[in-house]
Amino acid sequence: MTDPTHRVHGLADDRMAADWPALTHAEVAALLRRYDAAGTLQRIGWHSPRPLSAAALVETSAGARFVKRHHRRVRTVATLSEEHRFIAHLRANGAPIPAVLADAQGQTAVAIGAWVYELHHGAEGVDLYREAVSWSPLPDRGHARAAGLALAALHDAAAGYRAPQRDSHLLVARSELLLAPDPIAALRAQLPARPGLADYLRQRDWPQDLARMLVPFHRTVQPRLLQQPALWTHGDWHVSNLCWSGAGSDARVSAVLDFGLAARTFALFDLATAIERNAIAWLALDGGDAAVHADIALALIDGYRQRRPLDAAGLTLLADLLPLVHLDFALSEVEYFHAITGSREHADVAYDTFLLGHAAWFGTPPGQRLRQTLRQPT
Repeated sequence: MTDPTHRVHGLADDRMAADWPALTHAEVAALLRRYDAAGTLQRIGWHSPRPLSAAALVETSAGARFVKRHHRRVRTVATLSEEHRFIAHLRANGAPIPAVLADAQGQTAVAIGAWVYELHHGAEGVDLYREAVSWSPLPDRGHARAAGLALAALHDAAAGYRAPQRDSHLLVARSELLLAPDPIAALRAQLPARPGLADYLRQRDWPQDLARMLVPFHRTVQPRLLQQPALWTHGDWHVSNLCWSGAGSDARVSAVLDFGLAARTFALFDLATAIERNAIAWLALDGGDAAVHADIALALIDGYRQRRPLDAAGLTLLADLLPLVHLDFALSEVEYFHAITGSREHADVAYDTFLLGHAAWFGTPPGQRLRQTLRQPT
């Protein structure tokens, strides 16, 4: 499965051989022929370094297109179509998202052999952070404020979307365990339908791990989360998924990308995820307080509050949510690495460093100080 010639982002701020082979010229050209308005392929301009699928920005006779390919064990046509319907709703309500193209049969998700493809128009603006590692902090407060404002606008556009929850847990940022009164019992109930995750967890004392690292945080926050209105959300609001009107600090978000993690959660879930993704240097925690970018977190919140209200109780809930917002998605990564790519090493990183380690860090002095800062912003 591994392609040694194509390097993607690893789990430790490094580059590794891709699990999925890079898109080829012949492959993309054949795909484009299935579309009436896609144009003919001229060249593949850029291969995405993201590791969980294969994607590329391509130049065609009709303009720029973005091609993404998933293995059918990760995304079926039905599962991918859920993302596309959400995108269509958001676009209809003014969100700046590149359109998903439909093939000659009217399908936006196309199955060919072992793969499922999607094709998007090129995004408007400058993709400033396309090489940024997912766990790298955002360096610009102006961009953080603009990202917060854009997230609030996206949530306004998502209002009224009533689709049921995603049909998959795999690499989706859901919140069922987070919202459950007993996350250990809820996860145990899920495992018969998630055999890959169940197989991994049989090798770990996961009930004890969750009881020790996550349940103390969960006990204080879960009752308040139940009062949050359900909302379909992006699930991965990192600046590498945004395009910009320019490179200056006054740039606005010109396009929103990558709804692969989108699911039915709630608005504060997305905002907490944005802070977790953009305001903490997870790959440099040995720097202590230097790993915390509280100014970026506060700018995200400030931008968000310019459009959507967030009172003192909401800020407190946001701070209390941070140690847990990754819960469901971290377990989906464990499942992906164990059951799909077969990497015990990566599954262990997802379990020990992501699932348990992120929660534990919020109990350290730097993590506690960040949470206190968010409760009482100036």
